[in-house]
Parts: sequence; structure tokens; C-alpha cells
Amino acid sequence: MTRGEVDLSWYAERDAVWRELGLAAPARRALVDAGLRELHDLSTKKTSDISALHGIGKNALRTLAPYLAD
Repeated sequence: MTRGEVDLSWYAERDAVWRELGLAAPARRALVDAGLRELHDLSTKKTSDISALHGIGKNALRTLAPYLAD
């Protein structure tokens, strides 16, 4: 892999929950990179925590809102 490339297969093994929710690839990668792999991982996170992640946009926030702490 060269500099700047993303190993999509690595993410595909880890983002199944986020894929099932219909999140776009950048949002899925942001959540995985933040160590969030399951819905219950969001229960202690606030909207501001998640919105600060690079790759999380308005659509992703709307989808994730029911699972967030606030």
C-alpha cells in the first residue's frame, strides 16, 4: 500500500454494524478509527464527540442520534 491509500478490506471486516445502518464509507471509517465498532459504543458519546470526527456529516449524525448519550 502506498502513502495515502486506505485498506478498504480492513475496514470491511470491522464496519458491518455501521454498514447495516446505511452510513457512508467516510462515516464508517471515522467510527472504526475512533474505536467504535458496536451500537452500544455510542451510548457514552455525545453528538459533539461524534460530529468532531473527520468523515461524520449531517446525514450520519441523523442516523446515529438515537444511539448517542445526549
